[in-house]
Amino acid sequence: MKKLIALLLALVMVFALVACAADEVVEETPEEEEVVEEVEEEVEEEVAEAVDVVAGVFWYDFSDAFLSTVRDALDAELTAAGINFTNYDAASTQATQNDQIDTAISQGANLLIVNVVDTAAVDAAQAIVDKAAAAEIPVIFFNREVDDAVLASYEEACFVGTRAAEAGEMQGQMAGEYIRDNYDAIDLNGDGTISYIMMKGELGNPEAEARTQFGVEFCNAVLVEAGKPELAYYDANNADKFQPSNWSKTTAFELMETALSTNPMDGDAPIEVVFANNDDAALGCVEALNNAGWNTGEGDTIPVFGVDYTADAAAAIDAGKMAGSILQSATGMAETVAALAANVQAGKAVFADAEANFNVDEGTTKIRVPYEIKG
Repeated sequence: MKKLIALLLALVMVFALVACAADEVVEETPEEEEVVEEVEEEVEEEVAEAVDVVAGVFWYDFSDAFLSTVRDALDAELTAAGINFTNYDAASTQATQNDQIDTAISQGANLLIVNVVDTAAVDAAQAIVDKAAAAEIPVIFFNREVDDAVLASYEEACFVGTRAAEAGEMQGQMAGEYIRDNYDAIDLNGDGTISYIMMKGELGNPEAEARTQFGVEFCNAVLVEAGKPELAYYDANNADKFQPSNWSKTTAFELMETALSTNPMDGDAPIEVVFANNDDAALGCVEALNNAGWNTGEGDTIPVFGVDYTADAAAAIDAGKMAGSILQSATGMAETVAALAANVQAGKAVFADAEANFNVDEGTTKIRVPYEIKG
């Protein structure tokens, strides 16, 4: 960008000199007219000329199922736009991601696209913004929320993601309506109250916090309105009312197996509904239920609700193993990130025209990609 500005200034100076010379002569000579036209054409060419973007795309963990679909979609979008890029896997380690960003900048990256590892505090994202600002290159955060103040600290920083509460609200609404409409069948022990288990994603993560809170709150609101009691957590001794599955299918499977060992499905206090912050965790619970002879697609089934609407979750819903999920659009997120990268490629500010084209939070450089209920 600096080179482009310097070149434009030089061309303007040349144009000014030619104009001054023209003022001293009543009529421009053909040679002078030709010089003016050439300068004007060169200015127009430089303004329209695309920037050769070299992007570093930094992922918190390649193993994340939903983000794998985002990565496939983003790879395709950036490739179609002719943007050079390199993917980096931080493997859930912020220090690794920091080193990767330093390396990319030193190797000539002029755009950072970051799925930040540490979302529990502002320091990690702020350090990345500081690196981008020092190198005078734009940074696009996506999927994993960063603080408004971090983005406000640098004019070429922005975020693409979802509204954290929305997935939980939609999941709770969907679950509440499902339970309300099938209450007696779901109330396995006939005690008049539905017992649930909650698989929570990463502790401290804004999406996990919101999904855990609002999933239950919105479900309870539907039930109370229908004259039904609120949900009861299956383990009365668990004050947190969640299990820390950390977005992991394996971890959720193990936690659900343990829960079923203390609360078997044929016992007096079975687990009657499963909430999970993401589909991988939901599918881990389904596998544990399968081992107990439940949710196989035939016979005994309890409702399991997830978030992301991955291909595996969609298949499980179609097979009757899950009750529903909330679509987080991998394609929509990838297309939005790519559109911002295209701004950089066109020599514009990274957030140029975003308010006109996307759902932007007022007073911030945050774009929100909407969710959708799937069940």
